[in-house]
Amino acid sequence: MDGIDVEDFIDTSPLSRFQALIILLCFLTVAADGFDAAAIGFIAPTLRAQWHLQPAQMAPLFASGLFGLMAGALVFGPLADRVGRKWVLVLTTLAFGLASIASASADSLEALTMWRFVTGVGLGGAMPSAITLTSEFCPSRQRSLLVTVMFCGFAIGSAAGGLAAAGIVARHGWQGVLVLGGVLPLLLTVALTWLLPESVRYLALRGGRDARIAAILGRVRPDPALAGARFVGVRNASGSPVRQLFAPGLVTGTVLLWLCFFMSLLVFYLLTSWLPTLLNGSGQTAQAATLISLMLPVGSTIGAISIGALMDRVNPYAVLVGSYLLAACFIALLGIVTDSPYLLVLAVFGSGIGTGGSQVGINALAAAFYPTASRATGVSWANGLGRAGSVVGSMVGGALLTQGWPLATVFVAAAVPAVLAAASLCVMGSVAARRGAVGHGPVIDQAVA
Repeated sequence: MDGIDVEDFIDTSPLSRFQALIILLCFLTVAADGFDAAAIGFIAPTLRAQWHLQPAQMAPLFASGLFGLMAGALVFGPLADRVGRKWVLVLTTLAFGLASIASASADSLEALTMWRFVTGVGLGGAMPSAITLTSEFCPSRQRSLLVTVMFCGFAIGSAAGGLAAAGIVARHGWQGVLVLGGVLPLLLTVALTWLLPESVRYLALRGGRDARIAAILGRVRPDPALAGARFVGVRNASGSPVRQLFAPGLVTGTVLLWLCFFMSLLVFYLLTSWLPTLLNGSGQTAQAATLISLMLPVGSTIGAISIGALMDRVNPYAVLVGSYLLAACFIALLGIVTDSPYLLVLAVFGSGIGTGGSQVGINALAAAFYPTASRATGVSWANGLGRAGSVVGSMVGGALLTQGWPLATVFVAAAVPAVLAAASLCVMGSVAARRGAVGHGPVIDQAVA
């Protein structure tokens, strides 16, 4: 048999241990990504006390890592569509591991700010590559769930960063957290190099790699028909991967996704970067503020799995609109319940479900929206341009603290971007419904003019 459709082959095969290994490796990569991304927020109170810093001085430190994330996503996404997902993932994981270790040697705010930018470049390139590779090995019937489960590694890695900060800082200083955040991805790089395959969709797109595709698909499901087969089902597209994002049928969704990512990352990083400091300023001890803040990634993990499962079963746009509105309600509640530790934990947990869970969900949506030829670029540019929102969020926290706004006002303001993210997805869902493109599975390799 020749002319095997790689999409149909994966969709009609049961989920194999080989695919589970790919998901696990991407999960661990994103977990290391989350650890490094969140570590700076958890060690911020210690840095502030040790270096006698004001909140406004901390803002550039947060922003530098986020600018790096943006730059990494914009550069490495198109590169992954050109040269392949695997080696971009290996390279960027190695890069952020080395940069994190170098960050621990910083003896000034300026030096630490520079190394956080370099770390962010690696982080920004690794995450979209992991999302894309996972998406391209998952059957469409489970794709949203499996991508969100994989991406839960980010929230779990963030939580591990908080636990590490609570336990390591007292014994080894803030440097110990950054060293640990660098050693883990370096070890992971070895596993990625030896165990991770290239995407069969990417290989089919490039052509002339049928024997290699057959060997990889044989590990998904052994089938005698694979031997000597020709593989089809992935359409090429004209123009650069970036240009393809603005092709007819994609341009409206691209703009709305960028708006959603901007607003989503704004509120998520405002909370991730400043929540421990805000809670500490409301009367909680530094250790209590860190531990309460851990409920944010815990809620994100539970929210992501629940949202991903729902997205495979019902209208994914409706699911995400509802989750962002839920986030807005819990974020506003944060400023009201600071005197009640139990309600505060509940509000942080609910905020995590709505913000982190939805952020994972829109990554799965983006991976489903774009065809193979521009998928890595679509996911990474949505993340990269959305990082402008994360930069704004990290700097807004410092500005609000400097202005002395009451906590209730700060958290109500933080809820507004979540409402705007919901609005952008509502419009995107309406456009998709008119085109008949709303469904449980992704838009796969549509013809792009």
